Amino acid sequence: MMKIKYIIMLVSFLPGLWLHAQEVRPISKSEAIELVKQNNREIKISQQEFLESRGDFRQTNSIFLPNVAVSHSGITTTNPLMAFGSKLNQGIVTQSDFNPELLNNPDRINNFATKIEVEQSLINVDGIFQRKAAKSKMAATALKTDRTIDHMVLEVEKAYMELQLAQKAVAVLESAQKAALANKKLADDNYEQGYLQKSDLLSVEIRVSEVNNQLQYAKSNVINASDYLAYLLNEPVNTIFEPIDSLEVSLPVQENAESVSLERADIRAMKLATDAREEMLQADKMSFLPNLNAFGSYELYDDEVFTGDASGYIAGIQLKWDLFEGYRRFGKLQKSQATYEKSRLEYESYVSRSEIERNRASRAVKDAENKLELTRLALEQAEESLRIRANRFEQGLEKTSDLLAAEAQLSQKQLEYAQTIYEYNYAQAQLEFLIN
Repeated sequence: MMKIKYIIMLVSFLPGLWLHAQEVRPISKSEAIELVKQNNREIKISQQEFLESRGDFRQTNSIFLPNVAVSHSGITTTNPLMAFGSKLNQGIVTQSDFNPELLNNPDRINNFATKIEVEQSLINVDGIFQRKAAKSKMAATALKTDRTIDHMVLEVEKAYMELQLAQKAVAVLESAQKAALANKKLADDNYEQGYLQKSDLLSVEIRVSEVNNQLQYAKSNVINASDYLAYLLNEPVNTIFEPIDSLEVSLPVQENAESVSLERADIRAMKLATDAREEMLQADKMSFLPNLNAFGSYELYDDEVFTGDASGYIAGIQLKWDLFEGYRRFGKLQKSQATYEKSRLEYESYVSRSEIERNRASRAVKDAENKLELTRLALEQAEESLRIRANRFEQGLEKTSDLLAAEAQLSQKQLEYAQTIYEYNYAQAQLEFLIN
């Protein structure tokens, strides 16, 4: 008997020692939502993806802005053509340089050139469509970031509710533990006075052990839920979060539309992504047209480094039309056509699937609402049943096994009711996520 008592006491204290070994931090749901928006890694990754797409879009400024390059080069040569050309560029050609002997066998000459080159696109139709595609992709990525934020807010709400549920389970089982210990004390007194059989006393002690074991698992669930919430918030996992907000039934979501909104961030992002692929298809079609570019350069020459006694410039316009590139452009056009059609079908499929998910979530809310009412009534009945049996047990009119069964049933109904509140609240949050 003494060994059983010591084991019960040890098991009941172990979970508490484990929790107290870690720092407990109270947190509200609103604070958790703000922290996930600021610190969550998935959101930060999505933000970097937006910066990538914005960088791609800014690269397309090249179809409007010129390319400017500056270079400085130096050569030394005895090549007849290069030597004579270098003297011409430097402006040092004399009559003696036309001597055939010097032309064929020139002396070594140094030539240093500083060149400023400018290129400007005048007509680049495919580039304009590529720029439109990059802009649509950037807008789609921005909306994807918004949807990622919405999704992580939903995820942190779910994690917070799981933590609330775990804490509620601990509270219920702690209450059950107190009741079980009170019954055990009463059973011990009755046993010592000869009013209770040994088998009934052992049943009470087994009930205490069961409650202690369930309480240990419940406290472990608190740590697990807290660790996941810490992961979402990018916080250290050695902190045990304690929800400030209690687990209560949330207000019902108002459904203002019978179908999913096409203005939802993720759906709009899919539409913009499809538009981007359509614009890339148009860009590939326009690649069959010629391009018109202007170019020019200003050059400085001398036989010494970073000087320029002689100078000259070149300016011109080039119309270039690539008539045939070995069927490369035709194949690229076919690929773009298929990519666009695939994207369009994916968009239609996504909208249809979103509609199914929204309808399913709406039905889940109604099912959870019905279950909530049933579990509430069952909880009230279990409470009344335990009250009656406890009174009868104190008067010696009720069996110990019946009292223990009533206690176990009450704990079960309390946990079921808390679980149903969690399911209802999460169904509401998921429906709101799918509507907005």
